[in-house]
Amino acid sequence: MNIDTNQTLHKLEETAQFYLNQLDQLTMEQLTYKTDETDWSLGQMYVHLINSALHMQIRNIELCRELQTDRSQPIIEGKSEAGESIFALGSFPPIRVAVPPSPAYTPGQPTSKEQLVLGFQQVLNRMQEIEPTIAAIPATNLVAHPRFGGLNAIEWFTLIEMHYRHHLLQNERLLGLL
Repeated sequence: MNIDTNQTLHKLEETAQFYLNQLDQLTMEQLTYKTDETDWSLGQMYVHLINSALHMQIRNIELCRELQTDRSQPIIEGKSEAGESIFALGSFPPIRVAVPPSPAYTPGQPTSKEQLVLGFQQVLNRMQEIEPTIAAIPATNLVAHPRFGGLNAIEWFTLIEMHYRHHLLQNERLLGLL
């Protein structure tokens, strides 16, 4: 698998810019609107994208980097069947993924538009910092994803872009409910 990380970064920048442009057109009332307690608002979806990139995916890229010097970690196998499938496809399947509400997983409502703008900018800044250095991280350094198996740094990097693009479906659905 040969992934062009510069192209991946460019696609992420485009998708994040789409979300930021949309954010300009929405009120806080629209951003926090929920049809019921089990559904997410647009704002919660944005918070989810930001937090999962910063606190899971980018963190796991850094863990892959740290494995270069820390060989005391257990050996992690490669991708699961689901992981092989999404990377072969280059995206998540176009289906709605529903996770039961829980304090550990359900994102909070945003407190302001500025919080979201800063969050998206922070993700993009980190990705721009990482991209020129990511090829130097050995592809054999894997960190486990709960569903996709062992992913290397470039795969974690790519997963961020795929995740942002996947949520365009939820974005469209939630906009239709406003």
